[in-house]
Amino acid sequence: MRIHNVYEDANGESHFRDIEVDWVEETASAKMSKRLSATGIVMCEFSESIYDTWHRAPRRQYAINLTGNVEITVSDGETRHIAPGEIVLVEDTAGKGHITKFVAGHRAMFVPID
Repeated sequence: MRIHNVYEDANGESHFRDIEVDWVEETASAKMSKRLSATGIVMCEFSESIYDTWHRAPRRQYAINLTGNVEITVSDGETRHIAPGEIVLVEDTAGKGHITKFVAGHRAMFVPID
């Protein structure tokens, strides 16, 4: 399972990388990762389309896209289209940040990890 990761380098530029989930248990019907730390869950439904210009993540968190497509652009110029069901680990809490675009009715779940 792939998780998109938005992170910043020492110069404050944001980038994407892929993180593969490490499976620690496997049964005939499922694979499971280790238990990951989280400090809560925030559900969000947007009533209007958003073009959020350069901004930083408010905290380290998993952003789980529930409905609609999301477009994220990092400062090195790479853009990714995040489909429903995909996960982004957002860690660019300093530096230039990223741009986010999505349409009205978009639903997401944010899971803070700090």
